[in-house]
Amino acid sequence: MTTDAAALARYDEIAEELAPRGARRSQMFGMPCLKDVNGKAFAGLHGDELVCRLGRTSAEHAEALALTGAHLFDPAGGRPMKDWVCVPDSAADRWHRYAQAALAAPR
Repeated sequence: MTTDAAALARYDEIAEELAPRGARRSQMFGMPCLKDVNGKAFAGLHGDELVCRLGRTSAEHAEALALTGAHLFDPAGGRPMKDWVCVPDSAADRWHRYAQAALAAPR
């Protein structure tokens, strides 16, 4: 899956913004991801979508999943990860908000 330069730039901004809160860059499922201070992934860039672990019972999860084009993250096909939402590029203006919510969400 390819990622366009604009999506990568937005992801990089989020990584820089969250670094003072302990977020660090890593890899997960072959994609760039962000991990918290305990090494747990909370967000990633899958193609042109920001993938966020929001927790299936959170208000942010329901809100993000209601966005046009949003869907549960399913890296292997057939077994969606119920806590993870793919936020499409068309909602990139909300990526920062969901990444912050994902970092704050209990894991």
